[in-house]
Amino acid sequence: MRRPRPEHASLRRRFVTPEGVDLRLELGTAGVRLSAFLIDAVAILAILVSATIVLLVLFFSLHGGGLAIIWLLGSFVLRNGWFTLFEMGGRGATPGKRMMGLRVVARDGARLTGGAVIARNAMREIELFLPLTFLAQQTMTGQADAFVTLFSLGWSGVFLFFPLFNRDRLRVGDLLAGTWVVRTVADRLGADLVAAERPKHRVFPEAALALYGEFELQTLEDVLRVGSDAAIATVAATIRRKADLPDDGDDRGFLTDYYAALCVRLERGLLVGRRRADKFAGAKASS
Repeated sequence: MRRPRPEHASLRRRFVTPEGVDLRLELGTAGVRLSAFLIDAVAILAILVSATIVLLVLFFSLHGGGLAIIWLLGSFVLRNGWFTLFEMGGRGATPGKRMMGLRVVARDGARLTGGAVIARNAMREIELFLPLTFLAQQTMTGQADAFVTLFSLGWSGVFLFFPLFNRDRLRVGDLLAGTWVVRTVADRLGADLVAAERPKHRVFPEAALALYGEFELQTLEDVLRVGSDAAIATVAATIRRKADLPDDGDDRGFLTDYYAALCVRLERGLLVGRRRADKFAGAKASS
């Protein structure tokens, strides 16, 4: 099992999965989270600059005020859609977070909901973008006096440094949404499983693989990466019971083969347009 680095031991937290397994996850540090945000911000800015050039070329006759309104609305939709849609995905991470080895999880161990993602990202508008946008507008019109400048920067500064003053490195948005930003293991587990040479590879019936979706796949990956032997045994027993599969005494090998088979099934489903978010998706669709 991968051991936590001593300097980050204080960032280790319990994370109980829906199967009742207690994992130990490592919270992302403030510096790594800031780096991830800057990567996303640069990407968003690049898209905005490109879109601005296109608008200027296509609508060069449009009144400056109308163009500014379109730009502000587009900026709002882009930055909120960027963070929200990516974090609602199966990986729970924006491109910046993925590059820095981070993802967003629910602190109660349940599936990350759309409401939680929207809440944590809506707070970013209040924390950062609204005061800075107001300051920029006041500066452009020549109305940004010392009080407005200090108030706007002070407001953003309080929220910016808020994660440094709580043990879980939570933004106010994380506090309200019930989320953590945690580090992921750098190793590519899927590639390791494919490349691993074991004496046998189990074949699972379609009904056994149909029990789970993307969310459970991510949970199973966490169990295989950082779970204890007891956690692996618990998850293996749960899957065997639900799928009515025999117990051959090799829990880790069983989960490794099940993970690989589930990856193949979900990827094949995406190629033909089917996507299953979690084990409840089928029941919701049929109800």
